[in-house]
Parts: sequence; structure tokens; C-alpha cells
Amino acid sequence: MLSLRNWRRRRILSRHLIDADTWQQVLDRLPILDGLEPADAALLRERASLFLHDKRLTLLGDLQLDAPQRASLAALAELPLLRLEDLGWYQGFHELLIYPEDFASPQKHRDPASGVVHEWDDERSGEAWHQGPVILAWPGIEQSGNWDGYNLVIHEMSHKLDMLNGAANGLPPLHRDMRIADWAQAMQAAYDALNTQLDADPDAETPIDPYAAEDPAEFFAVTSEYFFSAPDLLHQAFPEVYRQLALFYRQDTLARFLRLQQEAERTQGA
Repeated sequence: MLSLRNWRRRRILSRHLIDADTWQQVLDRLPILDGLEPADAALLRERASLFLHDKRLTLLGDLQLDAPQRASLAALAELPLLRLEDLGWYQGFHELLIYPEDFASPQKHRDPASGVVHEWDDERSGEAWHQGPVILAWPGIEQSGNWDGYNLVIHEMSHKLDMLNGAANGLPPLHRDMRIADWAQAMQAAYDALNTQLDADPDAETPIDPYAAEDPAEFFAVTSEYFFSAPDLLHQAFPEVYRQLALFYRQDTLARFLRLQQEAERTQGA
């Protein structure tokens, strides 16, 4: 089975590998990829190519994407999986719907006290449906890829990882060398601390995006964003959460970020 998978992978890459010029444009436009080891960058190029082959990008409205834009989206989607074995982490969905702008998402909530059902349209830049597509707005994709704590693509793709166990609840399938108790303790303590701060002052300047306090699923998605795009802020605020995410994603994004920071300081000093 493994040899068949490898044969299929090599066959696809021989025909559909992102060309060198397009890939260089991806590297130039996404600072979040700076500092990747050459072997990791090459692997990410392959995985992004496979992503574009396996997933359908459905463009809505009059949206048009060129090859570097498509490849950039795929690179961001595959960055969290870079150090993970290819075990079908993005199984269960085959389509990404891309809106040209933020979209209206119908919402429904039943008040448990009164039984009244409230319905409204919520404007969103992304959604991930259980056993359904990932929905993204292009402006949010364009704003992703910097070291600023925001990454719509990683946010929604982390929901897909979370949903591998069923409905999103903040607990993706952990590796065998990880303990659910350690994960739960780190995540719950940080989630509770964030909510305590917001309960005391809803307008508080929280260390990470307060949207993380919505529920455990959003906490996992937001902290995944920060792990890849602002690891210093996440580590400073919630070091145990950073540690658990480093174990899960098998990456040390903080070390890469600090190396880049030191290189920038040396360059400025020179």
C-alpha cells in the first residue's frame, strides 16, 4: 500500500510540480516561509503541488487567481503538515470555495432557557464544515502569510485537523508520544485564563486574539495561527500551549522566528 502511494505521489509530481519561477514568487510573497531549511522548502513545494492536484478550488463571483496565488494558498494550507507523516490529514474534504469578499453565513441558536430559536446572517472570512468544504474569502487569504498573528488559511485548516475526531472540539488526533491529559491541561488552563481576563474586562488587551475565547475549537484554531505567524507572542502568553502545539505539528517555529530576528538585527547593525 505504501509503495502504491509513493508511486502515485511521484507520478503526480512528475506532471504537476509547481514550476521553479512560480515557487520563487510564493517564497517572495510569504514572509512566513522565511528561514525554512532548503529541504523543508522543497518538501513544501511538493506538498503544495499535491494539494492543488487533490483539492478543487472553486472560485465564486468574478474572482480569478493566477498560478502564484493558487500556489501560495496551497503552501499556507500545507505548512502545518510539513513535518507530519503523509497520513491523509486533510481527508474528508475535496473542495475549497473562494469568495471574492467576506460572505454572509446563516447562523442559528436555540436559547435553552426560553426555547426560542434565533437566526441571523453573520459576515465571515472563513468557515470549515465537518465533512464538507473549506470556505475562504480572498482578502483574508491575501492578508495571510506574515509574522503578525493572522492567518486565515491555517485557522480554517486547523479546524479540519480538529474535525478528524468528529465535530471540532479543540482536540485533534494526537501522536502516540503525546498525552491527552497534558494537552487538556495546557489548553484548558490557557483558555480559562483568557476567558477570566475577558469576563473582568470585555475590552481588555488580551495577549492573543480574543476570538480564541469563543470555544475550545476556536482556541485551537487561533493558537495554531499564532504558532505559525507569531510564535513569540504565543510562547510569551501561553508557553505550555506552545509546547503542545510544537509536539503536535513537529515544528519549532519560535526557533526559526528568533533566527530570522537575529539575522535582521545583524544586518541592521552592519
